[in-house]
Amino acid sequence: MNMTRVLSGLILFPIVAIVLIFANKYIVDIAIAVIALMSLHEFYKAFRTGKKANPVDWLGYVAAILVCLIHVVPIELILKTIGALLPISILILFLHSIFSNLKINITDIAVTFFGICYIVIFLTFISVIREDLENGRLLIWYVFFTAWGTDIFAYIIGKNFGKHHFTQISPHKTIEGCIGGVIGALLLTIVYTVVCQFVFHVSYNYWIVIGITILLSILSQIGDLAASSVKRYTGIKDFSNLIPGHGGMLDRIDSIVFIAPFAYFLFMLL
Repeated sequence: MNMTRVLSGLILFPIVAIVLIFANKYIVDIAIAVIALMSLHEFYKAFRTGKKANPVDWLGYVAAILVCLIHVVPIELILKTIGALLPISILILFLHSIFSNLKINITDIAVTFFGICYIVIFLTFISVIREDLENGRLLIWYVFFTAWGTDIFAYIIGKNFGKHHFTQISPHKTIEGCIGGVIGALLLTIVYTVVCQFVFHVSYNYWIVIGITILLSILSQIGDLAASSVKRYTGIKDFSNLIPGHGGMLDRIDSIVFIAPFAYFLFMLL
């Protein structure tokens, strides 16, 4: 495995752990807003670089900054607030298009809105899981362990044993790697479930954990392919070179972003 990639991961993990374990909800919201801003900037830049669209950056950035305020809203209104962001964003985008005499076209509107949904709203569920679900500070690690376990084991198994390629979106992806990713995610989440039971005295049904992990691991890989499809469409290799060995912020969190909202609703089963 690329040592630069490993070292970057070893540096990033403690930072993520410190924020998720020790920070209060407002600090976490600010951290997620910063990540959303960086990821959204990379996303819009990809489309602009590939000359596929001219996104309305400022609206996406405003939406990302509003994540900082998500827990200023009463808990019972959080999901309604997130839902209200969607029609309001569409309204503003079309008004912008009208008053700019169509200098902003429907493709620009679509890319801008998709960025808000895909990055800002999906990322917001990280904070919502951590703060608004029972034992959320424990549950949130299932998202990260599933995404990381899938990524690491899919890479190792695919690189050493992968022979059957299945999509041109990412030619290096193999069926063996995908299966290895699911198994790796299961190993991490089962160990973590044991830790929750004997260290934190919180017990979860192992079969439900296994079922949720398998679903989230598959979704994690779809999320990785979704990001790859954007890069292939816009003609870039990585979203940026921010993180050595990993590419940009969105390259690093694409799987986590994708599974966060699904994890929120699946965790209801626990």
